[in-house]
Amino acid sequence: MDTRTATAELGWTANPPSGWEEVSGYDENLNTIRTYQVCNVFEPNQNNWLLTTFINRRGAHRIYTEMRFTVRDCSSLPNVPGSCKETFNLYYYETDSVIATKKSAFWTEAPYLKVDTIAADESFSQVDFGGRLMKVNTEVRSFGPLTRNGFYLAFQDYGACMSLLSVRVFFKKCPSVVQNFAIFPETMTGAESTSLVTARGTCIPNAEEVDVPIKLYCNGDGEWMVPIGRCTCKAGYEPENNVACKACPAGTFKASQGAGAEASPLCACRNGYYRADSDPPAAACTSVPSGPRNVISIVNETSIILEWHPPRRRVAGTTSPTTSCARSAARTGRRACSRCDDNVDFVPRQLGLTDTRVFISNLWAHTPYTFEIQAVNGVSSKSPFPQQHVSVNITTNQAAPSTVPIMHQVSATMRSITLSWPQPEQPNGIILDYEIRYYEKLSRICTPDYNSSMARSQTNTARLEGLRPGMVYVVQVRARTVAGYGKYSGKMCFQTLTDDDYKSELREQLPLIAGSAAAGVVFIVSLVAISIVCSRKRAYSKEAVYSDKLQHYSTGRGSPGMKIYIDPFTYEDPNEAVREFAKEIDVSFVKIEEVIGAGEFGEVYKGRLKLPGKREIYVAIKTLKAGYSEKQRRDFLSEASIMGQFDHPNIIRLEGVVTKSRPVMIITEFMENGALDSFLRQNDGQFTVIQLVGMLRGIAAGMKYLAEMNYVHRDLAARNILVNSNLVCKVSDFGLSRYLQDDTSDPTYTSSLVGTSCRMFSCPAFPVSCTWEKGVINAIEQDYRLPPPMDCPAALHQLMLDCWQKDRNTRPRFTEIVNTLDKMIRNPASLKTVATITAVPSQPLLDRSIPDFTAFTSVDDWLSAVKMSQYRDSFLTAGFTSLQLVAQMTSEDLLRIGVTLAGHQKKILNSVQSMRVQMSQSPTSMA
Repeated sequence: MDTRTATAELGWTANPPSGWEEVSGYDENLNTIRTYQVCNVFEPNQNNWLLTTFINRRGAHRIYTEMRFTVRDCSSLPNVPGSCKETFNLYYYETDSVIATKKSAFWTEAPYLKVDTIAADESFSQVDFGGRLMKVNTEVRSFGPLTRNGFYLAFQDYGACMSLLSVRVFFKKCPSVVQNFAIFPETMTGAESTSLVTARGTCIPNAEEVDVPIKLYCNGDGEWMVPIGRCTCKAGYEPENNVACKACPAGTFKASQGAGAEASPLCACRNGYYRADSDPPAAACTSVPSGPRNVISIVNETSIILEWHPPRRRVAGTTSPTTSCARSAARTGRRACSRCDDNVDFVPRQLGLTDTRVFISNLWAHTPYTFEIQAVNGVSSKSPFPQQHVSVNITTNQAAPSTVPIMHQVSATMRSITLSWPQPEQPNGIILDYEIRYYEKLSRICTPDYNSSMARSQTNTARLEGLRPGMVYVVQVRARTVAGYGKYSGKMCFQTLTDDDYKSELREQLPLIAGSAAAGVVFIVSLVAISIVCSRKRAYSKEAVYSDKLQHYSTGRGSPGMKIYIDPFTYEDPNEAVREFAKEIDVSFVKIEEVIGAGEFGEVYKGRLKLPGKREIYVAIKTLKAGYSEKQRRDFLSEASIMGQFDHPNIIRLEGVVTKSRPVMIITEFMENGALDSFLRQNDGQFTVIQLVGMLRGIAAGMKYLAEMNYVHRDLAARNILVNSNLVCKVSDFGLSRYLQDDTSDPTYTSSLVGTSCRMFSCPAFPVSCTWEKGVINAIEQDYRLPPPMDCPAALHQLMLDCWQKDRNTRPRFTEIVNTLDKMIRNPASLKTVATITAVPSQPLLDRSIPDFTAFTSVDDWLSAVKMSQYRDSFLTAGFTSLQLVAQMTSEDLLRIGVTLAGHQKKILNSVQSMRVQMSQSPTSMA
């Protein structure tokens, strides 16, 4: 239904007749329209109803209503009584047939279901010579699910001066579409705006199913999501524009061969033609392809680009792989050529190429190479004759040495570090010397190169001196030949000893000799001492080496051997972080089953993962939408680079990533019960206190692990905790991660949820997982803390208060939180005492301007204090004659008594909320 262009009588029913009136008028563009208006503001107790004609549902499950209207500002009307309103109500009634006419209608509220109270964003008050200056409001509301044949809409006015300019009633649907050679019918959206409706596909004419079931999901906005399953053109048909299958022209396809001899069941291949082993007996025969043509080579130091033209005789299934690579005898010192090393790289690959170009790198310098290129297909192995190929002889140029792969720390003192490293894998000549670059690592952002110090060494060892005690140094090294310097190695971190470390090392190296009359005892003790000194010295030397890339190190921050989180954005190429921390999974091992949600970058699916040699498991699959930018791909995969570094039973486990096919995927373990917040709401009251504390213990244990890795989650909340079928809680959603260093100077971030500045992340977010989220930021600054939830154990609430200490240095660490929860679990009796509210907060919740309610003796006094005296008569008339009754008010009560302005509603409700807090803490004070 759409009344925007209607010029004839709409025929709706009004009751009473003196209420809504149908008139012809003009919209803001001076177009003629039919409207309904009402303006009985000077008469009390208005209850005017307007009922539309019957509207056919047409199969829709959820209906949207767009209303365009104007409202007169009550304050602009002279001598208007307090009953003037600036809102109206929208209702609907579902029915299978027409049951209301102009002569017979129903006007009580009982049959209707309320959609919403509609308020104007703008009201008008001015009048000019041409009439009212209209300010048109447009509001859209939706309702459902609907199951009957149709419905009526009803508009209720209870004291406004307004015009209903137009009403448009519509539904949303996903249009009929052809995808993956399957037709998906026009599909209505679901009953809820978040619903996903499954549509089954049917193969288009001349196509057949390949993957079943074939389905698409229609979301609440009427948009199709990623298809599952597909069809393909039948034999004898070829794709046309990806939406149709057209017949192959005569002479281009034959389904089977004719008989070669009388009564022969098969057609034998002619000489030089073959069938592949996987071909059925009726398949056509084919020949081997000819060799590639016109090979071109481009040499750049130790890299080569080969390009060629396709074979002159191209047959079905032809590919063009680079099949062999050999170094000549002149370089290897052997009589014959030798195969290339395994570290030679072919991009995109060495075998199975689909393009006529390959990039080859990591070759030796000054070395002749021979490359053979041949085209193969499925029957190449059947031919008794050698496959045609093209040989290319190329000599690489002079090149600098390759990168030093790694550095090791030999020893360290308070002012020096001794390092060693292996020779580059490809020196490409005689190494003349090495250059070492180093600088102090003062923050997560490395110091610019121009602040670096330099050292040189003729050998593959160096001692860096003049360093500061207890400092971390970033070190890089590169080799030099007559061709020049190679690239610097990756940045690696090493630390000088502190004064305490140095004294401890000296103590460990002193002979541990205890005075004793028995020489045998002295001998045994000396052996033990030597054993201890040696073992400790070996452990220290091993663990003093650490690297941003290798992760394993011990610097006094955490236990020896502790993994330290590496921020993937510190890599020059973030794709390197993905390769290092996330396992690549072949897409053929992944089976998508159903959509379970939508993420920031694309849909989230439930599916199954079957890796070779392992059992099949259920997984969650995050996908990256098509048409993404490189930055979106990098940001999407950064979460995998983060998750891949974690290994803990209370951290969501990364199974791997799919980056070499589309769509790009992140695959994690599947958590059957979903997010903790919705899981607890759906199962309210179903768990014991011990079970809930156990779930909290799992969250704290996961956060303890992250804290020990120097990882900051930044978004710990119940919605980001996932629960599996065994009620194990696991921390997830690592999109806001940042690396935390000990020397970081009080970092600040701005919360997108509450718009406030919060400093230095620690455990205050943890109790939010225990309780609820409320708008209490202003009250927190006034030392207000949330009271305990209903039936909350006192010990647990005390833990929350400890985490909410204003001074972050006095808050418990996650290690202490885990220990505290463990004690509660071991001693269930400690959870039997229920917490109570024992003290009045220093300031009421949310608003400093709200006074102390114990000073009031009447509703009149209270309304004066909050500057809402204009509603005095309305409160008293509605029966709210005492503060105890006022404390029970709701937003619906405010609308009923005539408080319709949003600002006034918010002010009164905030005041009522604070009144409830004070009453709960001192019931007698409000008598």
